[in-house]
Amino acid sequence: MSVTAPQGFRAAGVVAGLKENGARDVALVVNDGPSRAAAGVFTRNRVRAAPVLWTEQVIKGGRVHAVVLNSGGANACTGASGFQDTHATAEAVAAALEDSAGEVAVCSTGLIGERLPMDVLLPGVGKAAAELSRGDGGLAAADAIRTTDTVAKIAFRQGEGGYRIGAMAKGAGMLAPSLATMLCVITTDADLPAAALDRALRAATGATLDRLDADGCMSTNDTVLLLASGAAGVVPGEEEFTALVTDVCADLTRQLLVDAEGASKAIAIEVVGAASEDDAVAVGRSIARNNLLKCAIHGEDPNWGRVLSAVGTTDAVFDPDRINVAINGVWVCRNGSFGDDRDRVDLRPRDVTITVDLSAGSAAATVWTTDLTAEYVHENSAYST
Repeated sequence: MSVTAPQGFRAAGVVAGLKENGARDVALVVNDGPSRAAAGVFTRNRVRAAPVLWTEQVIKGGRVHAVVLNSGGANACTGASGFQDTHATAEAVAAALEDSAGEVAVCSTGLIGERLPMDVLLPGVGKAAAELSRGDGGLAAADAIRTTDTVAKIAFRQGEGGYRIGAMAKGAGMLAPSLATMLCVITTDADLPAAALDRALRAATGATLDRLDADGCMSTNDTVLLLASGAAGVVPGEEEFTALVTDVCADLTRQLLVDAEGASKAIAIEVVGAASEDDAVAVGRSIARNNLLKCAIHGEDPNWGRVLSAVGTTDAVFDPDRINVAINGVWVCRNGSFGDDRDRVDLRPRDVTITVDLSAGSAAATVWTTDLTAEYVHENSAYST
């Protein structure tokens, strides 16, 4: 039910030896066609990993034959040698598939600032190419891209006419825009050109993955790719296809959220009554990044004053005396002041919803975040050691 669910795709996930724990660490996804149309979106961090720089150039051609992904090393901030390593990885895949490296996307995830051991990685690429399959290959690939993820993340949907969309993603920390800290490959056997895929992917990620903001930290490696094989022979309407891709991305967003490092609460911040969608997103992000509020939610304290404080740091249009705030359905703040008794708020469930009504218009947006826990601090205090 992962990237090999659509027709025309094979995948593999193998142990190359990049991870000290002996887990799978190299994945390969191959599009056998007949089409190789592709689109991608990437991190907006100005410090971008070598695989991102490489794959951005590949995507400009609108065609991708294969995606090779490794965990156990980000290949970021590694200079010219790191880019050469990315090129060599693409060349190894191309040689195995008897094709051009110019249609091979490369993705890496792991520790920043260290070169990948190519004497380990390249044999792993060959091993993955030898184990490509439609059967268990998709699940193995999803497992191989995990870093601190506790579970593999996959999604599947079927569209009208029988075409399919499958996906896999990784991400558990550094979750912030652009796109959360993720590697994500979405596949479909629908027959659509690269331009249509690009429009659908940007619309889908803009409303889902790009609004997951667990800790305000933006990765150097974020990559989301959409590949179309055309093997189903179905040409869906672009609106229908975009809606289905958005649904897949929303599914992955939820999975990333609930598996975020150390989190005990999954928080949805619904901003309504905004003058524009941009205002709603800006307010949602500000609230999501307020560490005092995140600590309060972890302690199951409905401290709505911290919500208002976060709203006030933005340039969004609003009147402070007209803001309303609800926490898990209880309107604890009305018209910028106290509302219903905060003792009515039940914050024991894992899912928490904070609704902010700016009373300034009709636009709305939702941003997702997590609480701030001692476990998160512990996990990230010794990540590289």
